[in-house]
Amino acid sequence: MSIADKFSSLPVHEALPGLRSALSGSTRAVLAAPPGAGKTTLVPLDLLEADWCSGKIILIEPRRLAARAAARRMAAMIGETAGDTVGYRMRLDNRVSAKTRIEVVTEGVFTRMALDDPELAGISCVIFDEFHERALEADFGLALALDIQAGLRDELRILVMSATLDVERVAGLMDTDAVIESAGRAFEVDIRHADRPGGERIEETMVRTIRRLHGEEDGSILAFLPGQGEILRTAEQLGTMLGPGTQVHPIFGGLSGEEQDQAIRPAAEGTRKVVLATPVAESSITIDGVRIVIDSGLVRQPVLEPDTGITRLETVRASRASADQRAGRAGRTAPGIAVRLWHPGQTAALPAFAEAQILSSDLSGLVLDCAAWGVGDPRDLKFIDPPPDAAITEARKLLASLGALDETGRITPRGHVMRALPLPPRLAAMVAEARETGDAFVAAAIAVLLTEQGLGGRSIDLDDRLARFLRDGSPRARAARSLAARMSGGRERGSSQGDLAGAHLAIAFPDRIARQRGGRGRFVMANGRGCEIEETDRLAGAEYIVVADLTGRAARSRVLAAAELGGRDLEETLSRAEETDDYRFDAESGGVRARKTRRLGAIVLSQKPIEKPEPGRIQAALCEGLRQTGMSQLPFSKASEHLRERVGFLRRTAGNDWPDMSDAALAAEIDDWLGPFLAGMTNVRRVGADTLYEALKARVGYALAGEIDRLAPTHYEAPTGSNVPIRYDGDEPVLAIRVQELFGETTHPAIVGGRVPLLLELLSPAHRPIQTTRDLPGFWKGSWADVRAEMRGRYPKHEWPENPADATPTRRAKPRKG
Repeated sequence: MSIADKFSSLPVHEALPGLRSALSGSTRAVLAAPPGAGKTTLVPLDLLEADWCSGKIILIEPRRLAARAAARRMAAMIGETAGDTVGYRMRLDNRVSAKTRIEVVTEGVFTRMALDDPELAGISCVIFDEFHERALEADFGLALALDIQAGLRDELRILVMSATLDVERVAGLMDTDAVIESAGRAFEVDIRHADRPGGERIEETMVRTIRRLHGEEDGSILAFLPGQGEILRTAEQLGTMLGPGTQVHPIFGGLSGEEQDQAIRPAAEGTRKVVLATPVAESSITIDGVRIVIDSGLVRQPVLEPDTGITRLETVRASRASADQRAGRAGRTAPGIAVRLWHPGQTAALPAFAEAQILSSDLSGLVLDCAAWGVGDPRDLKFIDPPPDAAITEARKLLASLGALDETGRITPRGHVMRALPLPPRLAAMVAEARETGDAFVAAAIAVLLTEQGLGGRSIDLDDRLARFLRDGSPRARAARSLAARMSGGRERGSSQGDLAGAHLAIAFPDRIARQRGGRGRFVMANGRGCEIEETDRLAGAEYIVVADLTGRAARSRVLAAAELGGRDLEETLSRAEETDDYRFDAESGGVRARKTRRLGAIVLSQKPIEKPEPGRIQAALCEGLRQTGMSQLPFSKASEHLRERVGFLRRTAGNDWPDMSDAALAAEIDDWLGPFLAGMTNVRRVGADTLYEALKARVGYALAGEIDRLAPTHYEAPTGSNVPIRYDGDEPVLAIRVQELFGETTHPAIVGGRVPLLLELLSPAHRPIQTTRDLPGFWKGSWADVRAEMRGRYPKHEWPENPADATPTRRAKPRKG
């Protein structure tokens, strides 16, 4: 009997023949199966017996907890323990042996496997589980696997599995028709809603809902919260209020493996459990005995701010697919209840699937790995969602500043050292630097602290956490120190350590060196962004710190991890400060402040006036100030405005040879047209109206200046000899003139060589509008009769001839009789 047949009760069993057939005839397949179908454990065991499977199967899980649980479950299914036929590999915990044929690994481990061995020698199949989570490492891992299969291993099998998946997009990327779906056999789940009152914290709503359901229903409870902070606060509020027969277990990434295992073990007979979980419990693992799920509907996701290089965690609404997965956890073994802490009408507004991390993450690690792979542009690999251009550009800038890429974008020797370290690029650069010049173990220990939640406690002060970590005798801490020792290239050092965290962090985060400003606990970083520490914290009183982690938006960023920078470390860091001559425009005074400034990024260390400012730089600063503050600073006279209007009209009608006189264009090109006229000036208030007029004329240029009056004259000479001004402030030129002054005119007044008729605004003797026309001869023959009839009675002392085209123009009233 096959392994699969021993577990025929698992819902995915019915899909196995189709999957086995698909992977016999093809090398790529997609399996969609709902939560609890058994795909994570039964599929690898079944494929291990396939004829084509002579090597290992690599099962890739999104989280360590899921990887460890899946390996142990599979091993138990075949009567073994993890490390025999089935093993697992992750950052701080490995259980593999020479007998291992199924390796369950985390996404980052697989990426390193592929980069270190581009042929994936000895591997027959790579399975990507829970791919719907769209983690960056999973997307990149699949891209690498497809590239390896296409170029080096055409017999390699690739299988993508998920509980909720946009099947068409994944199958399209993999260019396969082998899509197998398993319906599953979930029990009925009663979905209810308990809308959270406005302004109430999610943990308060969660505690109230847990207490109510614990009293009304039987079975264990699984509650989903967005992050560690909400879980700990919820656990604290619950305390012992649920009674001795119910245990409360948190589960999140920062816990030790043993603590995580306790959360997923079945409750002891006669007891219940309440598991407070992040999305780590959405898929891949089963928590026995759960028949009640309470869903906050929230998830915390990383969002990159390209302008600062900071990745902040943002709490957002979970997707509909995620909500369905969470609810499904209540119906694994019996009919269950799922309570959603939002209004039922809000479900339709949720996004269908979670956004791919590749669209909003720091891509420096991806770009470095691609460079090591020999791919200069990540977009040359196959991704469902191509990485954004802006994020790639910022990643290249960062890697170049860290010495990982050269000017052509190729990986450097330093880059190869960094890539070999299981760390993000900034921390890898810190360790690589320390290997050459400093205490590499301390640097590696700091890096481990920042990438392994919970080690050394939760203090913001990394010096404090480092000291605690080096004294910690727990298995997890010992394993983490061993990892730090391996990364540092030497032995693990003792528990004593100097005040070095800040100096090391300054290598990794030079843009996050921060100086206190505006009072205790308020800092400004070298990248120009502000951040805050609680006033009661020791670090709040430091003059300089280095920020390793923070959260929140720019206006109220809260520091999560930092170290003080002082003593010789501070002196060495400040020695790298740049001294520049700054010429800055002061909008209030209109002048330029010339200062010799010493700064570390956006942090100003000192300033003093420049004794002999450079005239050229003052002129450039004046221009830049006007460009930033706008043209309103300049004294435009009526003549200047009229000139701009006339040239603007000619540009619209006679072609682009005429310069753009709009505010935007004048600001953008101010150095060219006004700059020469600012020579010797130190303040824009000294620019006179006449000087500005001459500068505008110079912008028009000598060749066109003579054409302005001919094509767009300032005045129209009427038949009476009057010079009547022409307005150019609208869409077309306007001539406002008393109608008597046009008597005898048989052609319509026009400009631009007769090509553009003036819009005539015909006025009464009292200069009030009586008619507008673009056809004066037509007006004489047409509506003049009506105008004449009305105006004769109102202005009897003025001429109103029946045929104005033959009448004599006049500026006067009728002469008095005898």
